[in-house]
Amino acid sequence: MGRRFTNPWPHPRHGFRDVLKWKLGLGPEPEIIHPGATDSAEWQPVDLRELEEIPAQGWQVFWLGHASFLLCGCGVRLLIDPVFSDYCAPFPFQFSGLKRLKPPPLAVFELPPIDAILMTHLHYDHCDLQTLRQFPSNTMIVVSEGHQRWLEKRGFGNVRELSWWSKAQLAAGVTVVATPAQHFTARTPWDRNQGHWCGWCIEGGGQRIWHAGDSGYCPAFAEIGARLGPMDFSMIPIGSYQPRWFMESVHMNPAEAVQVFQETRTQLAVAMHWGTFSLTDEPLGEPPLLLKQALSERGIDATRFEAGNIGQMWRVI
Repeated sequence: MGRRFTNPWPHPRHGFRDVLKWKLGLGPEPEIIHPGATDSAEWQPVDLRELEEIPAQGWQVFWLGHASFLLCGCGVRLLIDPVFSDYCAPFPFQFSGLKRLKPPPLAVFELPPIDAILMTHLHYDHCDLQTLRQFPSNTMIVVSEGHQRWLEKRGFGNVRELSWWSKAQLAAGVTVVATPAQHFTARTPWDRNQGHWCGWCIEGGGQRIWHAGDSGYCPAFAEIGARLGPMDFSMIPIGSYQPRWFMESVHMNPAEAVQVFQETRTQLAVAMHWGTFSLTDEPLGEPPLLLKQALSERGIDATRFEAGNIGQMWRVI
């Protein structure tokens, strides 16, 4: 058996019995604040004209749904955790809750040439082999530590893995740093935590763009802010947080996401990991409502941390 990865700070740990407890409704009831907020994220198609040229200055960031993003800037186009499939689960577990509720805002064949794909971990809602196999097999894939061999065995020929705080050059003047997160990973019941999990901080053109990855709230975020901040633009998860007794250690809620926004000294952020797949017990539309509330309580302008539309583009200049 190979190395097993862990989170280096104490937190509740859950196993298969806890999954059954959750699914059978045997644990504490989820704390639903807005039971009527059942709508998924708003959707708009990506304007393909905006993809024709890489901006000469700054970055363009497109939300493709859930945790998937397209970044264009500094002469490169990057994808983070691309999932274009209709389900984020293997057959035969593609039950209704794991079906995509809003389509991707463009098709894979409509994407411009991609210089690198960044993968935070191998959970099905972040690593979609059906999507990855639609790119040339020599496309650069940068993945968190422990996953390189797994991807190479599945035919991907240009894979590089990074441990936390390690840096790689993606192109001239563009680097990426693997940042810590609090999570776990598995593709089957037998490969739990054989790879690590991370976020990505992309540095280029004098700007820092950060994708938090999949994470519960943890001490790492203050350290990320101290070592790499301030962030010019961040992608921070706000969904999949109920029930808290089970999800707190692996997914932050909107109030914790605002704390992360502050600790990483982020200037502008977009919410992710909500409104695309119904993975947990909170209503699909509740996370952005709680995000606005948490921002208001901390006196932060709501335009600085936005729950936008799938397909929306933000300019980082």
